[in-house]
Amino acid sequence: MTKVIKVKPTSAGNRFRVRLSHKELYKGRPHKSLLKTASKSGGRNNQGKLTVRHRGGGHKQLLRQIDFKRDKLQIPGKVKRIEYDPKRTGHIALVVYKDGELRYILAPQGLSVGDEIISGREAPIKFGNCLPVKEIPLGTVIHSIELKPNTKAQLARSAGTFATLVAREGEYAIIRLPSSETRRIHVECK
Repeated sequence: MTKVIKVKPTSAGNRFRVRLSHKELYKGRPHKSLLKTASKSGGRNNQGKLTVRHRGGGHKQLLRQIDFKRDKLQIPGKVKRIEYDPKRTGHIALVVYKDGELRYILAPQGLSVGDEIISGREAPIKFGNCLPVKEIPLGTVIHSIELKPNTKAQLARSAGTFATLVAREGEYAIIRLPSSETRRIHVECK
């Protein structure tokens, strides 16, 4: 669980400063087979000319391949570790499935190391599980939502964002997004 730490008032700027402790985060290197290189443009185009100002510098970052499809149905997985991802605001979880495959997923708040997760229609309503909107009770807070069935998650993927399942009308469900906008999505979307 994340804890708020008060910083010692060694200067005027630090007097009221607080920060979060992330003791649950894995301290080692990310899993090598799930990494890709991510190139930076520095604001330059294919001719090397500066076309966007104020870009450039920064630390080199590797892209983690996140499983937004969650298509390993009815195969339970165990959360091996929770990691920091430099390319996104939220944390990610390394999941080891029963068949030995490793995948990164977006880690919802409340998911911890050792938790068992599963994807599919019969999955229980629990942190980290993935199931169609048709099977989720109304009023449930959800994240990483598909816009079309059997595609990848596109809605409510950032840290702290979530949508609320408001209603179901035939083949469509109505969800309320963080912006208080309501969207209709198909009930087979996960």
